[in-house]
Amino acid sequence: MKAHDWFIEHRTDYAARALEPDDEVLFRDHLARCAECRLAFAELERDLAWLSMGVAPVPVRPGFTRSVVERILQSRRRRRWVWPAVAAAAAVLAVGIWQRDQARIAALVQELGARDAQLAATRDTLAAALGTDRVLQTSIELNGRRGAMLILADEATHRWKVVVHGIPAAREGERYTFWFITADGMVRGAEVICDELRPAVLVLDMPPGARFVRGGSLTIEPKTGDLSVPRGRELAHLEL
Repeated sequence: MKAHDWFIEHRTDYAARALEPDDEVLFRDHLARCAECRLAFAELERDLAWLSMGVAPVPVRPGFTRSVVERILQSRRRRRWVWPAVAAAAAVLAVGIWQRDQARIAALVQELGARDAQLAATRDTLAAALGTDRVLQTSIELNGRRGAMLILADEATHRWKVVVHGIPAAREGERYTFWFITADGMVRGAEVICDELRPAVLVLDMPPGARFVRGGSLTIEPKTGDLSVPRGRELAHLEL
């Protein structure tokens, strides 16, 4: 142990007047020469200023005075940390509230975007329905999404407007295909390219040579290969 370590260890004893007379003289002489110990001793005096050190001493058990002084100092130091701890907790709480509010705002923005897309799909569907004599509709459930297929039959032009909305784009290597349901079987109409934000709108003439078109079907087919007949999963089926 270095010589200075003894003075560091006995600062509290000196402040509490618990040193032996010779040690007290030695410590007082050291204070006159050591700025570090003077600064530490001044802080100890501030912490113990409320205690009366001038009363006549009474016999106490060994170490009692030092124990009391150390408890007082520890209590004072703990109180010094109260307000910084409160401030830190308040900062953490504020950050948590800000993050929660940001998450709510993001969710509201996403919900608003979805409603705008739904409104746009409805508007486009109504526009396509103008001048239509007959309207058929069925819902589509795909990958947790809910969409629909509409067939708008125009008897004057013998054309169908086919509207598909609310489903995601086809996956890699696949395609959505619309089929006419006829008395002679299924006749391929056209590929349906979907966009979740806007509906796919097809204007289709009746298939040439087909007898009695009875309805339409939407399926998922391979991107390449035989497309003369439907082979994939049927998503929607409508009959007149």
